[in-house]
Order: sequence, then C-alpha cells, then structure tokens
Amino acid sequence: MARNRIIVFFDLETTGLDTSVCDIIQVAAVCEKKFFNNYTLPCCSLTPSAIQVTGFTVNDDGLFLRGNPVETIPLQQLLTSFIAFLRSFRRPVLLAAHNAKRFDAPVLLRVLRKCSLFQEFQQVVSGFLDTFLLSKNLYPYHDRYSQECLVEYFVGKPYDAHNALEDARMLQELFKAWEPNDSDIRRTTFRTSFNF
Repeated sequence: MARNRIIVFFDLETTGLDTSVCDIIQVAAVCEKKFFNNYTLPCCSLTPSAIQVTGFTVNDDGLFLRGNPVETIPLQQLLTSFIAFLRSFRRPVLLAAHNAKRFDAPVLLRVLRKCSLFQEFQQVVSGFLDTFLLSKNLYPYHDRYSQECLVEYFVGKPYDAHNALEDARMLQELFKAWEPNDSDIRRTTFRTSFNF
C-alpha cells in the first residue's frame, strides 16, 4: 500500500451476471481487521445460475441464504453506509475486487449513479484495482485464474466462495501472499471515472 492511499478489498453478490441490469444483494469489504457486510432485497429476480452459485433466494417473506432468513436494509442505506465505511479510512481508497473491471465496478458504479451517490463515492474512492488482471500479470503461466483456484494454490485454504464477505477476506489474504509492487498495482488499476 502506498502511503497516500489504502486498499480495501470488496465483493458483490448479485441477481445475475448482466452488469447492465442485475441488482445487488450483498456488499462486503475488508481492510485489515475492519469489515463491512450488508444485504439488500433485490427488485429483480435472481437468475437460476445466481441461485445455484450464491444460495440466495427471495420470496414474499424476504431474502434467504440457503433457506435461512437474512436481515436486509434498503439499497440507498446500504450504499450510504458503504461510503461511510470507506470514508472512515481518512485517505483515498483503492477498491480491489477480482474481476473488478468487467463486473464489480460496472455494477457498483451503475447502481451508485442510479441512487445519485456517484459523486459522493468519487470523493472517497480514487479507483479500482482488478486482482484478476493482477494475477494474470504476476503469474502469466498459471493455468486457472478464478479466485477459488488462486486461493487454493497460493493460500492453501478452502473457504465459502460466493459469500461476498468471505470472498473479500480471502482476496486480502491472496493479495498479501502475492506481495505485488506499486508498478504491478498501477498497471491493473483504473479510475472511478472510467466509462463502462
């Protein structure tokens, strides 16, 4: 981490993989021992593959994770709380996610704009670091780049993948195991103003 910024590892769980329409279900973030984790009730239906991968379902009674009820908050409140969490670091934040450029960042920025929170977010977050691209730059001959495979190979731990909080925690561990230098980080970082 450079002295003038801090890296916060985050992940989203969503109703599907179409970045132009999917709804956020869970936002989680980790930086050292501080963490953020909240759920919101999506407006659109989950795709069958999202249900299978994440274990989330929605019915008239609310959001469920593998059949257990999950406490949710309104989307606007979730995003406002997330920005407040990021602001608590008191320096520019670089948000790191695995596949940030193709998935997490486009979804998050679209939803922030829709909720009129994009400018507030930009005051706190300087950019995104894509650890998928970082892993391909650091280990060009590795055979698989999914976060699960990378964690298994470099960290040697099984974990509850597709739970945003666990994904963020393990991404932080993975990043520490890699020990990338500033040049590696810069090459796979893009600004929040990036047009998707």
